[in-house]
Amino acid sequence: MWMVAEIIGAVVLLFHAAGVVHAVHALMRTRTSQGSIAWIMSLLFLPYIAVPLYWFFGRDRFEGYIRARRSNDKVLSRKAADFYADLKPYEQAHDCPFMKSAETLSGLPLLNSNNLTLFTDGKKTFDALFHSIESAQSYVLVNYYIMRHDVIGDALQKILVAKARAGVSVYLLFDEFGSGKLPRAFLREMKDAGVHFHSFGINRFWWSRLQYNFRNHRKIVVCDGREAYIGGLNVADEYLGWHPQLGYWRDTHMRITGPAVRAVQLVFFEDWFWACGMVPECIPENAAQPENQSLLILPTGPADVLDSWQLFIVEACQNARERLWIASPYFVPDGGVTSALQAAAVRGVDVRILIPARADNRLVNWAAYSYYEQILPSGVKIFRYQKGFLHQKVVLSDAYVAVGTGNLDNRSFRLNFEITGVTNDPIFSTQVREMLEDDFAQSLPSDLEEYLDKPWYFKAACRAARLLSPIL
Repeated sequence: MWMVAEIIGAVVLLFHAAGVVHAVHALMRTRTSQGSIAWIMSLLFLPYIAVPLYWFFGRDRFEGYIRARRSNDKVLSRKAADFYADLKPYEQAHDCPFMKSAETLSGLPLLNSNNLTLFTDGKKTFDALFHSIESAQSYVLVNYYIMRHDVIGDALQKILVAKARAGVSVYLLFDEFGSGKLPRAFLREMKDAGVHFHSFGINRFWWSRLQYNFRNHRKIVVCDGREAYIGGLNVADEYLGWHPQLGYWRDTHMRITGPAVRAVQLVFFEDWFWACGMVPECIPENAAQPENQSLLILPTGPADVLDSWQLFIVEACQNARERLWIASPYFVPDGGVTSALQAAAVRGVDVRILIPARADNRLVNWAAYSYYEQILPSGVKIFRYQKGFLHQKVVLSDAYVAVGTGNLDNRSFRLNFEITGVTNDPIFSTQVREMLEDDFAQSLPSDLEEYLDKPWYFKAACRAARLLSPIL
């Protein structure tokens, strides 16, 4: 009996010692004082629960991604240097502080000689995307957060299998969390056809499984280096409006032709190198487009030294003088973004946040309501989209447009790998402004009474959900 007591005592002592060690780590590494206090108190007083949770949710950086990029294998470095050299003739000269900050966050330049196409409909997007893949002669690169074994997922799989069997090099990367339910037979058929595929993030090293809270949220397709697609659409039937509860699906995607495709391809290469330790031998075509539209590719994620997507949103708020319109399915901003939105509204900017009325995540929806008391009095306007589920990720700061995968929440700020296209091209900017005007016409404005009139238990649930904002 005494041996059992000794073992229990040793385990208790070990957990409390680990709690102290992890509390020191949280003190030194957690970014916010609120987060530090929450972790330290939990680790010191509830180490049996908090220590395992800290392993998965307490990490502030995606470990190994940068080390892989800078490892002794110099293939990626040489490839990146070649890409940068090829992009040099297309660098767009400018003196805009906002775009300069975006270039600093990206590590890539603003490029001219592109052609940009805006898509606002799921069927038209997939029709165009599938046509581009079917037309590829050399290689296809695909990266999705969600890919499902359903009608649209099976359609993409069949196209990739057919291209691989025809001798085209096909590389598919998918997030292990978002696409975790792909059946073995689905993957085996691709493997047998010669499709190179891999899941991202958590299975390269044993310790990387502790990084399960991070996600590769990017949506990328590159065909022969001639065309690239980025935006909000994953590969699942609901993106065609076939979800039984959410119904009509409102999303935004963009097609890119021109030198900026090479920048998208470099982002894919870095992700593939992390997952597999090698770089595909794919040489892009770099044809300049007569439309001469400028575009900056902004990859962001938890391996960045800075919180790049969060800083970009803050910069967009500070840059705006006339309008700041942001569409996102999830509105759970941190303190810095909340203050930046308030400051923009106070100085007279037309600040509008467009979010869905019909939510796909109840906790996130509750958390969004908790911000009403904080931001609506400052003049920030919140609109809720009524026609169906709104999933697009778009920022319009005066004439500057960002279309990509980043949401207005902590997960995109600090936990997800994202990719965004940023431009101030007047034609594309006008198209996005008109698109958002139409979306606002399909929406209803929210007011503070809408929240204040709710019962106390609803408001309590909203405040409780907000406490989970670091991982929502």
